[in-house]
Amino acid sequence: MQAKLFSEIENVIKELNHQTISNERKEVLKPLIEYIQYKVIHHQEIRINFICTHNSRRSHLSQVWAQTMACYFDIKNVFCYSGGTEATALFSMAAETLKNSGFKIDQLSEGKNPVYSIKYADNEHPIIGFSKKLDHVFNPKSEFAAIMTCDAANEACPIILGAEKRIPVMYKDPKAFDNTPQQAEKYNERSIQIATELCYVFSQIKL
Repeated sequence: MQAKLFSEIENVIKELNHQTISNERKEVLKPLIEYIQYKVIHHQEIRINFICTHNSRRSHLSQVWAQTMACYFDIKNVFCYSGGTEATALFSMAAETLKNSGFKIDQLSEGKNPVYSIKYADNEHPIIGFSKKLDHVFNPKSEFAAIMTCDAANEACPIILGAEKRIPVMYKDPKAFDNTPQQAEKYNERSIQIATELCYVFSQIKL
């Protein structure tokens, strides 16, 4: 039975418009669709690791929305992760942006790199959000797709050990707007772009 997302998140998803995705961008997303579809056809677990330089913004937004979309479209055995070429912290504005879209977020620890519980449905495991290097013990060691969400990480990591597939899906960094009046607006804009594209990706999967 399909898990029920929190209603606020469902409302956000229903407002997403796939028409805003250009044909060029759909070509960028195509290898990810093909990877997931192959795994579904062969009844294999689907592991997706979203990788960015600092594992603080884009990779977390992508991880959370991908896991949520898998649930929304009732695609089983999807496990989403995130990592960086270095560890910093899940940036507070990224967490706040998700909260504003209806995710229930609890900070589980203090310190420079706090751990967050991120829930999208009452009866689903929370996503555990914290900044980590891509080869951290929390992440898969083999049989996963590495999704490169920023150019710096893409260039710094020509090889991702254990990845079956490496797929660049770049996003502009909302960090450029930190400490400006547009910060909240730009973080939400990037989150919605990521949500829209991942909604499109999972909507293409034939069960």
